[in-house]
Amino acid sequence: MKRILTPLVAGILAFGIAACSKQGPGSAPAGDASAAAADGKVTVGLAVSTLNNPFFVELRDGAAAEAKKQGVNLITVDAQDDPAKQQASVEDLIQKKVSVILINPTDSSAVANVVKEATSKGIKVVSLDRSVNGAEVSAHIASDNIAGGVMAGKYLLDKLGGKGRIVELEGIAGSSAARERGEGFHQVVDKKEGVKLLAKQPADFDRAKGLSVMENIIQGNKDIQGVFAHNDEMALGAVKAIQAAGLKNVAVVGFDATPDAVAAVKAGALSATVQQQPALIGQYGVQAAKKLADGQKVDKFIPVPLNLVHQ
Repeated sequence: MKRILTPLVAGILAFGIAACSKQGPGSAPAGDASAAAADGKVTVGLAVSTLNNPFFVELRDGAAAEAKKQGVNLITVDAQDDPAKQQASVEDLIQKKVSVILINPTDSSAVANVVKEATSKGIKVVSLDRSVNGAEVSAHIASDNIAGGVMAGKYLLDKLGGKGRIVELEGIAGSSAARERGEGFHQVVDKKEGVKLLAKQPADFDRAKGLSVMENIIQGNKDIQGVFAHNDEMALGAVKAIQAAGLKNVAVVGFDATPDAVAAVKAGALSATVQQQPALIGQYGVQAAKKLADGQKVDKFIPVPLNLVHQ
């Protein structure tokens, strides 16, 4: 049975729809994907893999500070390391008609379709820290993860006198950061005489998983001399497992230089961490987004310098 709206009801609905279209800091006129927010500011979406990781909190904070400086509305969405949730949150940013989306992928390949959807609607996309596989973006802003892996591998071998029994804790499978950091590390340690890789297991960039995975590895290997973890969260979890097991003189190298990791280096618990400067990645991201929204060109790759924080 068809339902017929009276003129009064239709008028009320039309008014409600019009009112809703004006709500929210990221709203813009329909059909204009590059339109600024209602207050005249450019609106930028920031899709972060997880805010449970201090690294990405720093990235978000760097982006927020720069957005305030640039007069940009910034809408941040947190995927909580769930690729499906990230896709849904990016689709929501597309519906809000933001001018540019800054994306830090949970899974570099899984975001390809939603990135294509955004660009097909005229929304520029910039990837941060982790690249996008299978879709083109306007720019990629990151440290050289391969070079960072090389840096970590060289330091670890120097610490061990050029040889030793080592463990590798890998990040999330499918993420460019895990793949590239591992690639750089293996350029240094593979086929190196006197170096034995006892175990190589994923712990998903997570501290609790780093702890549990390292505990399991230690059960079968009491003679570990060195550990490289693809990020600081896993490295700190590994340190806790090593200390609980009573192992001595195990060199642990992380990646990111989060505040907890830097403190652990100073305390002598962590041997080293590769410093990425996440706040700078966020800052550069907003700067690039503002230029793109203003119709300017940006470099396809915008590098962020690396440093090594060590004992």
